[in-house]
Amino acid sequence: MIKLCAFSDEASPTLQGQIKALLRNEIYYTELRGVDGVNVADLRAEDAERIKKELHYNGIKVWSLGSPYGKVSLSDGFDEDALFTQLKHLCMLCGIFECDKIRVFSFYNAADKKEKVFDLLNRSVEIAGGCGVKLYHENEKDIYGEKSEQVSELYDNVPGLKFVYDPANFLQAHQTAEHTLDALFGITSYFHVKDVISATQQLVPAGHGDGHISDILQKIDFDTTLTVEPHLAVFEGYAQIDGREMKNKYAYKTNGEAFDAAVSALKKLLYENGYEYKNGGYTK
Repeated sequence: MIKLCAFSDEASPTLQGQIKALLRNEIYYTELRGVDGVNVADLRAEDAERIKKELHYNGIKVWSLGSPYGKVSLSDGFDEDALFTQLKHLCMLCGIFECDKIRVFSFYNAADKKEKVFDLLNRSVEIAGGCGVKLYHENEKDIYGEKSEQVSELYDNVPGLKFVYDPANFLQAHQTAEHTLDALFGITSYFHVKDVISATQQLVPAGHGDGHISDILQKIDFDTTLTVEPHLAVFEGYAQIDGREMKNKYAYKTNGEAFDAAVSALKKLLYENGYEYKNGGYTK
């Protein structure tokens, strides 16, 4: 079964706006990244309790914390203590949100520091494991694990680390979907769904680019989750998580409209690939 999730902060910065966007699209899981202008890593415990209560009241669960953990440079000024302090705070938040997943990255300016990357992530996995939490590495342009070969190295050298596959991020790192999907499908736990046109680097709805989203849907033969991460319009908080220009092919009047378009495109692909909605998920 495939369950749908979303980075709901792309629809609205406010908690109520995110809830409305999820409910109108019949999505009942969120990969929590930002609420009311606050990144998930910076949430206070009392705010997390309030957010969880409101989400649960509306039948929505936190699938994962879409944290920025590991999106820091290993160059001069790197603060190891601050890194692990952030992780422990995120694990505490997982306890409040009743989720056991944290999305993580493998550091900037780390191409020639792979032993340091392995060490930091191994210790991170150990810390999280002690809290009953698992870390899920997302491939991202300019981090150590931006390409499939480095992701495979992380798999071999960091036992217990899990993996999220983002097709658009690989395309932005100039790797083809054919190559990365064949190389990494077997170690992928769940998927972020966004698509990009390789030649122009324009972000587009699923199925409109070169991410081979349909191929992913055809290959899936296990229970998993697809997290919609549209990036079809600049949203509040984007500058905090990504310093690059966002190139979009299509224009939308509002962030909510862009979010709805992204979900609609993914559902269309699911139906075209033989899936049907039943008992809270999509099955063939």
